[in-house]
Amino acid sequence: MRYAYGISAALLLAGGAATLSGVGSAGAQVAANDSQVMKAAAPPAGAPMSFADLTEQLQPAVVNISTTQKVRVSNNPFAGTPFGGLFGNRGSNNNDSGRTRQAQSLGSGFIISADGYVVTNNHVVAPGNRNATIETITVIMPDRTEYEATLVGRDAASDIAVLKINAKKDLPFVKFGDSEGARVGDWVIAIGNPFGLGGTVTTGILSAIHRNTGQGGAYDRFLQTDASINRGNSGGPMFDLNGNVIGINNAIISPTGGNVGIGFAIPAEVAVPIVNTLRKGEKIERGYLGVQISPLTEDLADSLGLQKNRGEFIQSVVPGEGASKAGIQAGDVIVKVNDRAVTPDQTLSFLVANLPVGTKVPIELLRDGKTVKVNATLGERPSEEELASNFDPDAEDPMGTDEDGASAEATAEALGLSVVDLTPTIARQIRVPSTQKGVVVSTVDRNSDAARKGITRTTVIISVNRRPVNTAADLDKAISAAKRSNREAVLLQVKQGGRDARFVPVRLNED
Repeated sequence: MRYAYGISAALLLAGGAATLSGVGSAGAQVAANDSQVMKAAAPPAGAPMSFADLTEQLQPAVVNISTTQKVRVSNNPFAGTPFGGLFGNRGSNNNDSGRTRQAQSLGSGFIISADGYVVTNNHVVAPGNRNATIETITVIMPDRTEYEATLVGRDAASDIAVLKINAKKDLPFVKFGDSEGARVGDWVIAIGNPFGLGGTVTTGILSAIHRNTGQGGAYDRFLQTDASINRGNSGGPMFDLNGNVIGINNAIISPTGGNVGIGFAIPAEVAVPIVNTLRKGEKIERGYLGVQISPLTEDLADSLGLQKNRGEFIQSVVPGEGASKAGIQAGDVIVKVNDRAVTPDQTLSFLVANLPVGTKVPIELLRDGKTVKVNATLGERPSEEELASNFDPDAEDPMGTDEDGASAEATAEALGLSVVDLTPTIARQIRVPSTQKGVVVSTVDRNSDAARKGITRTTVIISVNRRPVNTAADLDKAISAAKRSNREAVLLQVKQGGRDARFVPVRLNED
C-alpha cells in the first residue's frame, strides 16, 4: 500500500448554528431535511440490511497476490558512501557483487475474465527497489488454490498492472462499472487482503470523487472512501451495490500507517482504457505538452492579479515540444485545454495525458492579464523517470535563509531584500552566465516572505511581474507600481546558480 501522510484538522464553527434550507416544489423555502424533501432523497426501498448476498457473489473473483523478490545486498559496509571504493573485495577487481536475500510482498487483485486475466496495482508486482528483481508472482484464490502468474503489462504512471494465470476451468470474474456515474454518499464495498489476512470485506461510502491528493502526475484523480483500506488492500476492487468494479484500491492517507477513514481508489473511467491496452500487450501512450507547472496558489494568484484555483502556472517550457512550438511561455497561466477548464479537480496533466499523441488541441491561457488562444500538437509523454530527470527536483524547494544571517535594511522595503546590479564579475562568483541580466540579492530579511520562499543571498532577480529587471532602480519602480495597483504580492522570476530560472510569488510587507 502506498501512503500519503497527512495531518487532519478540525473545523470549529463559532457563533450560532446556521439553518440549512432548500426550496420546495411550490417554491416556498423549507428546511433541507424537511420530511417531504427527504422522502425524495432517501435511499431506495430495498437498500441492503446486509451485504452478505452481494459479497458471496463477488468474493470468489477477488484474489491475493504475493511476489518473491531477490534483493542484492552489498558485502561492502561503505557501499553508497564516498569511502565505498576504498574497501572493495580483494581479488574481485573491486566489483562488489554482494549477497542476495529473499523478500516478499503482498497485495490484492481481481479476475476480469474467465480465462484468467487479473488486474492489480503496479506497485504490488514491481521490485521494491532498484537492487531487487521479481522472481515469481503467485495468485491465490479464495479456496487457497495457487497459480503462478505471468506479468502481461504494467504502467507505473497510473499504477496499474495486468497478470495472466492459466487454469483448467473457467474462473469466476467481475466486470468494470461506470465510475463517472458515482456520487458522493453512494455505498461501496472493498474486498482485499489487508495485512495478509486473506479475503476481507469492508464497506463505506464515497467520500469524494475526482479527489486531487496533491501528489502530482497525470493520474492524481481518485475516488475517496471511508471504507477501511489498509496495507495489503492495494490492487483490490471497490464495488458499487450493483456488483460492478468502480475503482481499484490504491492508497491511504494516514499519520499512523493504519486506516483512518481516508482511502483512495483509481476510478474505473481511468483504469479501463489502460487495462484494455495492457491486456493486448500494447504500449501506453499519453499526450505531452512539454511544460513544468505549478498550481495557481493564493500567493501566485495575488501576484498575477488573478483568481486562485483557475488554471495552472507555467514555470518553464521544454524546447522543441508542443508548448514551445505553439508559443506558450514561462509565466503563462493555462486555463482551458480542448475547451475543458483547468481546475484543481481537473488538472492540466490529467487533461493532456488523456489525449492521444499527435492531437492538435486548442489552449486558452492568460498572459499579462490578457487572454491568448493557441493550438498545440501533443507529443508523447516520457516515462516518469525521464520526467523526473528533466527538471531540477529541488527547483521549488526553499534553500534556507541568508547564509551569514545578515538582516540589513532592504533597498526594496516591501520585499525585505537589498540588491545590487549584476556585473560580469559578480556573475562569475555566483556561477551564472556572464551574459545574465538582472539584479543580485545581497541581503535578505529572514522574517520576510521572500526568505520563506527560498530567496537567498546571491539569488538573481530577473523580472518582476514578467517585466525585466536590470538595475536596482528597475526593481524599485516595479515594486512601487505593484503597490499602486494594490497588489498584495509580486511574481519574481529568479535564478540560483546553475538551476533553471523559476517563478516565485512573494508577498509584500505591510507598510
